[in-house]
Amino acid sequence: AAALATLRRGGNAMDAAVAASFVISVVRPQSTGLGGGGFMLWHDAATGAVEVLDFRERAPLAASAGMFVDARGEPLKARYGGKTFGNASVDGYLAVGTPGLVAGLFAAHARHGKLPWASLLEPAIRAAEDGFPVYDSLAGAMRERQALLAAFPASRAVFLRDGAPLAVGDRLVQADLAWTLRQVAAAGAKGFYEGPVKDRILAELARGGGLVTAADLAAYRVKDRAPVEGRYRGYRIASMPPPSSGGTHIVEMLNMLAGDDPARLGKDSPAWLHLLAETMRRAFADRARWLGDPDFFPVPLRGLVAPAYALRRRATIDPARATPSAGVEAGIPDGASPQKTSAGATRESHSTTHLSVMDEAGNAVATTQTVNYAFGSGVVAAGTGVVLNDEMDDFAAKSSAPNVFGLVATSDANAPAPLKTMLSSMSPTFVFGKDGKLLLALGSPGGPRIINATLQTILGVLAFDLPLADAVAAPRIHHQWQPDKLRVEAGFPPSTLARLRAMGHELDLAGGIGDVQAVERLPDGGFVAASDPRSEGVGAAY
Repeated sequence: AAALATLRRGGNAMDAAVAASFVISVVRPQSTGLGGGGFMLWHDAATGAVEVLDFRERAPLAASAGMFVDARGEPLKARYGGKTFGNASVDGYLAVGTPGLVAGLFAAHARHGKLPWASLLEPAIRAAEDGFPVYDSLAGAMRERQALLAAFPASRAVFLRDGAPLAVGDRLVQADLAWTLRQVAAAGAKGFYEGPVKDRILAELARGGGLVTAADLAAYRVKDRAPVEGRYRGYRIASMPPPSSGGTHIVEMLNMLAGDDPARLGKDSPAWLHLLAETMRRAFADRARWLGDPDFFPVPLRGLVAPAYALRRRATIDPARATPSAGVEAGIPDGASPQKTSAGATRESHSTTHLSVMDEAGNAVATTQTVNYAFGSGVVAAGTGVVLNDEMDDFAAKSSAPNVFGLVATSDANAPAPLKTMLSSMSPTFVFGKDGKLLLALGSPGGPRIINATLQTILGVLAFDLPLADAVAAPRIHHQWQPDKLRVEAGFPPSTLARLRAMGHELDLAGGIGDVQAVERLPDGGFVAASDPRSEGVGAAY
């Protein structure tokens, strides 16, 4: 609603995305917020350019590779107020990386926005001051993280009443967050990284032994990146580059599938789903070894997205039989450097949020934003209402053990280091039609499932000619190499599942895989906005 109102009063796609982002920061504190970060793609219709803004959180200057393991090599526990709970990489102060969301949105608006900055924060300020009724998934997230939220006084004051989490229908009012938003409205990014907001955030972190300092906030910079680009069936793909793995592996997988005829195989056929699963398996094996922050690690990006490399990877797929993941190693793309390998765990939350916007001039934004796990670190900085992220958990924190999401790393590419950006799967993506004009803007939350949810939506439109809403809603699969299981949503025929099992796939009958939010520009100049029925999003246009 905030985005649509912004467009109606003459704002462009960037203005709408900024307004919506701040409102989401208020109404989805379990997913994103001022204490988090994200990635953004911007398409400028006048120049045809695609810009990438990286405003992901960064590791504090005091971060180190072994910071989340104890002397025995076991995961370090979080501690506060004399109590021990959870893992220090997920819960509490040590998990907090330097936030980037406010810096990113301010920089993006300064470059491409039309309407006054302060006016774009007004809907978010109203939502925080007036409050809103708690909805199902927010109530569920508060129940899930109740013990953690109760551990911190400011968190407890916002999200709990008499020791119990707010229930569906209760009104969530965030007066301190409204105050913080007013500082940001008045002073831009300085209203967050300097002045009283900064002082209150740092005081909270100091109370609990967090590593983020004034020097970290002062050092934070939004980074410009070049998009990952590829082609599929005559369409151009532009997506998020490292330190996200998303765009790299979307292009890699599309390259691996380029020589096949999906329509001949059939969209929900065992043959197609098997090919798709085996493609995913190999891409995620590559992710585990080769992906990290390119400012710290030589990611062989050009080699990974080269069509010739995809052909080599595609040749290892048996069309009749699943290859056990134990027998699938990362490939060796051109440009790959020899490196020390040491298996390590990474974790990504399915929380997160995504929004896509197009305007009448043809400009577009696709942006994915997060505080990582539900309610991030669980810490609200007293006096600010800001939920602080637990993004440090997206680094590979402990060797030789998969995390709760099953993701592993097989190199040091994603180990913590000062000012380093943690690896992500966030995949904001643009697809350009055969006429060169922007066709789709899309993306999804969902941790590692983001990549495969976005991929399958693209394939639904480009390979199977599905209407956008059908492509977004269609049942999905997900394989991430480890654990060696094929996640399958409801909606596939039992005979198809039986055939996949017979081909050697161990099936995990899953809940929702991703939550795609997409906009399509139609040939007649109209638009379609499709929000995934798996969650509470809304598509809107005028």
